[in-house]
Amino acid sequence: MQVSGKVLVCDSIDKSGLESMKRGGLAVDYKPEIKPQELISSVKDYDVIIVRRRTKITKDVIDAATNAKIIARVGVGLDNVDTKAAEAKKIRVINAPEAASIAVAELAIGLMISLARSIPRADSETKKGSWIKKDLMGTQLSGKYLGIVGVGNIGRNIGRMAKALRMNLIGYDPYPINREYVSETGMVVTDLNTLLESSDFVTCHVPATAETIHMFNAERLARMKPTAYLVNTSRGEIIDERALYEVLKTGKLAGAALDVFEIEPPTNKDLLSLPNLVCTPHVGAQTREAQELASTVIAEKVIQILRGVI
Repeated sequence: MQVSGKVLVCDSIDKSGLESMKRGGLAVDYKPEIKPQELISSVKDYDVIIVRRRTKITKDVIDAATNAKIIARVGVGLDNVDTKAAEAKKIRVINAPEAASIAVAELAIGLMISLARSIPRADSETKKGSWIKKDLMGTQLSGKYLGIVGVGNIGRNIGRMAKALRMNLIGYDPYPINREYVSETGMVVTDLNTLLESSDFVTCHVPATAETIHMFNAERLARMKPTAYLVNTSRGEIIDERALYEVLKTGKLAGAALDVFEIEPPTNKDLLSLPNLVCTPHVGAQTREAQELASTVIAEKVIQILRGVI
């Protein structure tokens, strides 16, 4: 059944979703470089607004979106959408958290291995002509304890991958963790402080909320083993970067890997200069497969909502 309506796509998304919405009968305007003022002045004409991370859907945008029925985020999280303002206007807000779970999980595992074996440093020095083999004594993941903070879609996938590497799992989540998953993986469920004190690697998968901002502060980072490694592929705001700098610089933490930062692109040059920090530019979901799936998932959800199915 065809649907009608106008869709404004504000950010770059995979063409599969655009084509799917067009086949479903929707009129799609693709403006991946649209500026905030242009968005506010033109948004009144659209039933559906689709974004990724670049575009911020503020209260001003929502107030101007007088015909909007749906705001969709092609990705995980909704921190660039004022969900309370949308709810007040009875606008449905959706995202595609399931689409990027494998891609982000694979990156987190890759960052853990990069830290454990100093892969970025080994690559850089070898290309410079330096043969630093004796300096690159690493550690194995097998047998180590992996603490997963936030055991949702991504956290569970990381756990399964880590089990294949023969790691032991420790999990913390403020919400109940699926019992079947705990049984399947042998995960030990505990509180956050115990997880930090017990883990050799810690990987973070929580949204940016009032409760999680700087949840990894100086006090919590001090609880980690000096031989431990911290990986963050969720949201930069959950780690206090000044506190992280101190523990990395003084050797109170062996290393960290960040795909996300408090400010993006990152401006904390002192932190970025540390040799025991591995960085990537927020590429957790940046695979062809994840982007195509996120785009098609959102397109299908939009069509089904407009049909009244979901």
